[in-house]
Amino acid sequence: MLIIIDKKIPQEARERLSESGDLLELETEGIVYPAISGHPDIFFCKTPGGLVVAPNLPEYYFNLLEKHGVKYFKGNNPSSIHHPASVHYCSSLDNRYLVHRLRYTDPVILQNSHTLNKIAVKQGYTRCNLLLLKDHHYLTSDAGIHHTLMHHGLNGLFVSPDGIILQGFQNGFIGGTMGIVKDQVFILGQLSQYAEGERVRNYLSSLDYQVIELYDGPLVDGGGILFI
Repeated sequence: MLIIIDKKIPQEARERLSESGDLLELETEGIVYPAISGHPDIFFCKTPGGLVVAPNLPEYYFNLLEKHGVKYFKGNNPSSIHHPASVHYCSSLDNRYLVHRLRYTDPVILQNSHTLNKIAVKQGYTRCNLLLLKDHHYLTSDAGIHHTLMHHGLNGLFVSPDGIILQGFQNGFIGGTMGIVKDQVFILGQLSQYAEGERVRNYLSSLDYQVIELYDGPLVDGGGILFI
């Protein structure tokens, strides 16, 4: 398994994740602003048809994907510091839904997700704020996303982003602290150090997820953890 992470996440978290697969540690310079320059959800989107990648990602990473035998498609739109170019790939998907500010979604993502139900939200940084879970459930730190998904009949937990670390910003977002594979949710930090951590733990446990906390510290928004 290949696991795409921000190179800047804590060392302990990287070591724990390396027990589950090979790491692709992402860092870029001069494409988007530094706080999100290594965030997987800014440059990658995992779709039913394959991985979609921002075309201006450094060639080094395309070579790594090929080395690991990953099927990928280059998107049409480059990522950049200017909105909306920084959100083209930041959609949230599972095997039923694609949730994003659809007017900004890269067309290659839409082409490779034609079997999914599309839900439009106003938040362009959707994956940062939303983790889709099994059986039409979700976890989000964005009130607008929460309202929209409830309107579409999904069941979710809304939590505050306060206390989630994103360097240079007042806070990060809950989706960016997590990655999901099968029945495991990996978290960048200890839920005990987050004000709503027990609510999150209980919610995930009620859905029979195993919670894996990757390092002993506060929750860090690393742009998600992407399992390929």
